Amino acid sequence: MTNWELIGTISEIETFAEGRGIRELRRLIEVYGGKNWKKCKGFANILLLPSNQVVKAELHWYEAHGIGKVEMKIKAIL
Repeated sequence: MTNWELIGTISEIETFAEGRGIRELRRLIEVYGGKNWKKCKGFANILLLPSNQVVKAELHWYEAHGIGKVEMKIKAIL
């Protein structure tokens, strides 16, 4: 259970690590399977719970083809 929800879409998506450049690669493959993992970042509006405040945030997540986005987290509130 997270204490925030994504509102709308993520913009300015950038991949900043791929494959062996990801420290968590072994764990990601064990937990989710898949190949060609990437660590990405982007910006989006999020709804903070339970205050219902909408803020813009920098988000980080992992993604792989066929798996999608996993372990999304707030890196910074802007």
